[in-house]
Amino acid sequence: MKYNPKIHHRQSIRLRGYDYSEPGAYFITICTQNRECNLGEIINGEMKLTVRGFIIDEFWLKIPEHFPNVELDEFVVMPNHVHGIIVINDNFNEGRKHQQNHEEARETEADRDTEAGGETPPLRKKTTLGQIIAYYKYQTTKIINQIDDTPGMRIWQRNYYDRIIRNQKILDIARQYIFQNPLRWNKDPNNPYKLSQSY
Repeated sequence: MKYNPKIHHRQSIRLRGYDYSEPGAYFITICTQNRECNLGEIINGEMKLTVRGFIIDEFWLKIPEHFPNVELDEFVVMPNHVHGIIVINDNFNEGRKHQQNHEEARETEADRDTEAGGETPPLRKKTTLGQIIAYYKYQTTKIINQIDDTPGMRIWQRNYYDRIIRNQKILDIARQYIFQNPLRWNKDPNNPYKLSQSY
């Protein structure tokens, strides 16, 4: 379905009252601006990345360099979105000195800076999921716009979707879903050309 600002409004979709700096695993989905299929193409069940998709794939692996208490699990780039599992550990103090001089990636402010190419303020005392995602969006947007010579161009849809992974069974299901996602592209709700049949 094409992005509709009347439907996809900007209210928070985070779980109210939940501390997203808590150690744990999170399943996340980030969509491209207007859900345009510009990250690659699914051919015979395999994702063939564009240059833009390659940048997004490569920078995902760099997240722990900026957030030392973060580990990465299963991840996939799709034509117009990415799915991934992020694990926040409780060893924040070990990486605190490394993080102090880096820009913050807070969900609300950095989403605006993502498109404008502005500076992000210093990190908060604890890393939140919103910081991680906004930092990822900001950095990939900056690199892509530098390569494409399109300053200020929006690459990502505002905000992101998340699910808190509460046990091993849910983690296994999430891993399998991400791994098999390219095979299910014809039925993917993010696919503007998806087949009409249900799952």
